[in-house]
Amino acid sequence: MGSIAKLSRHSFPDGFVFGSSSSAYQFEGETNKSGKGPNIWDTFIEEHPERISDHSNANVAVDFYHRYKEDVQRMKEMGMDAFRFSISWSRVLPRIQPYVTLFHWDTPQAIEDKYGGFLSRNILNDFQDFVELCFQKFGDRVKHWITLNEPFMFSVNGYDTGTMAPGRVSTLENYPGQPKISGATEVYIVTHHLLLAHATAVKVYKEKYQTCQGGKIGITLVSHWFEPYSSSESDRMATKRSLEFMLGWYMDPVTKGDYPQTMHDCVGGRLPKFSEEESKMLRGSYDFIGVNYYTTYYAQNVEDANYKNIGFMEDARVNWPGIGHLLNYTKDAYENPTIYITENGVDDVNSSSLDEALNDQVREQYYKDIFDNVLKSINEHGVDVKGFFAWSFSDDFEWGSGYGSRFGLYFIDYENDLKRYAKNSVKWFKQFLHKDKTKLNHNM
Repeated sequence: MGSIAKLSRHSFPDGFVFGSSSSAYQFEGETNKSGKGPNIWDTFIEEHPERISDHSNANVAVDFYHRYKEDVQRMKEMGMDAFRFSISWSRVLPRIQPYVTLFHWDTPQAIEDKYGGFLSRNILNDFQDFVELCFQKFGDRVKHWITLNEPFMFSVNGYDTGTMAPGRVSTLENYPGQPKISGATEVYIVTHHLLLAHATAVKVYKEKYQTCQGGKIGITLVSHWFEPYSSSESDRMATKRSLEFMLGWYMDPVTKGDYPQTMHDCVGGRLPKFSEEESKMLRGSYDFIGVNYYTTYYAQNVEDANYKNIGFMEDARVNWPGIGHLLNYTKDAYENPTIYITENGVDDVNSSSLDEALNDQVREQYYKDIFDNVLKSINEHGVDVKGFFAWSFSDDFEWGSGYGSRFGLYFIDYENDLKRYAKNSVKWFKQFLHKDKTKLNHNM
């Protein structure tokens, strides 16, 4: 605990970036303003309100659309260096570096209706047009681009479990009465097209914009860490399989040009294939990797699935019951890429009083422990971590959880004009991020 007690930004390498993360749909609100067209989340919530735990929507969210200046000022006052946000595809800061996500799950509904969105290769040309517009309009100010946020979650929850937009399901157990897909295929097709869209965006940026604009481009992936449920060899193999089906599904293609062999073995002919040209375009298609980490699970081997009704989870053949382990694994397995931790945080339930919500000691301790483990990976294992973004700056619309989960450093009073209240973790972050070494209180 001694090392944790003395943590500050000066414990990290020079140039290490601290910031917070957001996404357009979860924060902005004003879903029908400034010429914005509907996206798949607007439609999903309208057609399936029962799939949002509190039956809410993001029409207002936390009103970042109108309050962005005051919120960015709060970030500055906390001592944050950067802010990660997304540009809504369907809608097209003082001393705060922008880290911009180009796709954070909000496919325009017009594209979804026209050809099925990411189920079709047609998406590649349209996505290229969108990202080129962003590079042209904002590239002189944006020096860190992120092509995709968590393609794993978008694919699995949107095209296998049906719990997120566009709400397609591949197994009967989730939502009886919904169209059943015979064996999970769409989840793999969507990921395939997401990866090609990513590689296309990177290729365009590097060939046409990077030299003159001087920026960098990468992709943000999410992964849990997994521990074997028992000491059995089968559970150890399940742990390896879990990582390959979650992290390797995307890291293998962008580093090696193909999916993990484990996925070929388990999924067989339902796993799409890259052409030689596509593999070449994918390999090395990043300047940095964004890693989103939240928790650790046990992995347990299960018997072979019934191949009459196969979902993604059955393909992995595991039950999905720390950040340092994940960082170390990524370094060792993928030739030590430059990493930004683009999301990490802990949520509170939306049932406590205001005083209880503001006294978020669990969040303070969580970040202390996380930073301690990140430092160990940097100092002891040589992982090239360049920055950390807290999820999130404020409470927000948490997709299927609606407003029922609170991840924010700032409390949003949804019953009182969305008033912002600084939680105790804001005070801790201010002290942690203080740039003057002489004024640090090492008894944090």
